[in-house]
Amino acid sequence: MISENPKDPSPPQNPDRQPRLGLYGGSFDPLHRGHLLVAQAALEELALDRLFFIPAAQSPFKPGSRPAPDAARLRMLRRSLAGQSRTEVHCDELTRGGVSYSIDTVNAFRARNPGAELFWLIGADHVPTLPQWREALALAEAVTFVVIPRPGQPQATLPPPWRLRHLRGWPLGVSSSEIRDRVRNGMSFEHLVPSGTAEIIASEGLYRDSP
Repeated sequence: MISENPKDPSPPQNPDRQPRLGLYGGSFDPLHRGHLLVAQAALEELALDRLFFIPAAQSPFKPGSRPAPDAARLRMLRRSLAGQSRTEVHCDELTRGGVSYSIDTVNAFRARNPGAELFWLIGADHVPTLPQWREALALAEAVTFVVIPRPGQPQATLPPPWRLRHLRGWPLGVSSSEIRDRVRNGMSFEHLVPSGTAEIIASEGLYRDSP
């Protein structure tokens, strides 16, 4: 698990290898410890040079949802990832606003990092929807999808041209919606989120009236 004060060594430097970049999109509403476990597993198992947390402005699969304010979600991410040497928060989707489409983000990363190998982290339950994503074939050609396991679920598959890899490490049966429910119902949630996230939820009164 990524700790509050990590001592993550940088991956071995190989001048002949293209950079390996992980893209971790989501609402992060709120960030929880499962997200951090996934990030650590991806960094280690894929030998990533950097992993980018990419908070979405509006998910195309949740058109009726109203996430916490962008500024609050960014504060939770930045405080909880402070001091990480190989992770950072990427704000392009929030800056663009509107519905967040993965192909737009991938194209932006390709333009800024020509030649880099891109890995997009995705929950196992979203894998069957990939062929319906905007510009799906272009996505399939541009990135390797890294499947985050769900406890008790079978391994997700898709035929070529999709390239899937499956994380082995630390599936955790916790969701952001569960945490929002616990906050709204006055139940304990601090054990499920990093301390920085818990402080912001409490001090800013987030999720007390969320659906």
